[in-house]
Amino acid sequence: MKKNVPYRFHKQILITTILLLSICTARAQQYPRDTSYSIHSAYLKLKKYYSDITPIAPQKLKTIKEKRDVTYAQVGRDLTLDVFYPKKKKKGGYPGVILIFGGGWSSGSKANQVPMAQKLADAGYVAIVPEYRLSPEISYPAAVHDLKAAIRYMRAHADKYNLDTTQIASLGCSAGAQLATLLGVTGDLPKLEGDEGNNDHYSDIQAIVNIDGIVSFIHPEAEEGKYAAKFLGGYKAEVPEIWKEASPLEYVGPSTPPTLFINSSQPRFHAGRDDMIKILNDNNIFNQTYTLDDSPHSFWLVHPWFEPTFKYTVEFLNNVFH
Repeated sequence: MKKNVPYRFHKQILITTILLLSICTARAQQYPRDTSYSIHSAYLKLKKYYSDITPIAPQKLKTIKEKRDVTYAQVGRDLTLDVFYPKKKKKGGYPGVILIFGGGWSSGSKANQVPMAQKLADAGYVAIVPEYRLSPEISYPAAVHDLKAAIRYMRAHADKYNLDTTQIASLGCSAGAQLATLLGVTGDLPKLEGDEGNNDHYSDIQAIVNIDGIVSFIHPEAEEGKYAAKFLGGYKAEVPEIWKEASPLEYVGPSTPPTLFINSSQPRFHAGRDDMIKILNDNNIFNQTYTLDDSPHSFWLVHPWFEPTFKYTVEFLNNVFH
């Protein structure tokens, strides 16, 4: 005959289960996050001034495969990325793009770059969107180490995603554009490489797409303040060497990859761009610049500006990689 289990036993199991769930939740949320910058929040902000815009959104595309929340590094917690790639196999693989979201180095998420990544995969690219550590969690150079680790992950798993490891572009928006440009101009510079896994692979980049991001923190045109200071571990007067080290313009030269600039009509987000273009031209490095008339910052997160942003990006990448 089956005996009844005492009530206190059931209660103890319930208490233990709740405790374990609380510990797991605490561990999953133990790092500070700023979620204020998103597609939706950008849309609401811009809608006040541009009544005809609509927010971009993820799509269901039959031509591509998706892998979400793939762990690419361990930094006391999992760092994850999303992968979007063509279903159809291609001999030699497809070129790759790492897409880096913006948000003042303190906010944003990989969800902001998913619509663009899906479209790029549909156009014949292996597109990855990594999360990376932001300033509320840790200061520079952790974000750079994370992103270089994501590139090495791409190369280490090239067969799985049909990636051509010799053709990888970095694309970023706003703060993500500063980071994407820094990745492109520093190659495998040891002091920025980090040690987060797959270090037997390279993190160099073959093309840069800068969408409305500065290329220098120390240029006379730069207007960066508290957000940059939080990201870089202090204000320019306090850590001038770090502000210089994190400025992509300092590394631009004969080995800089082809570069595309897509800009809003807001001058502050162009800091250092024209000087970088001059160096590229002096070294006969292919580059293109497009400025979207009467466009706000965050234009890439809403229609109708998403369309030309994608068009210019694909045309540039096709030119460089095909």
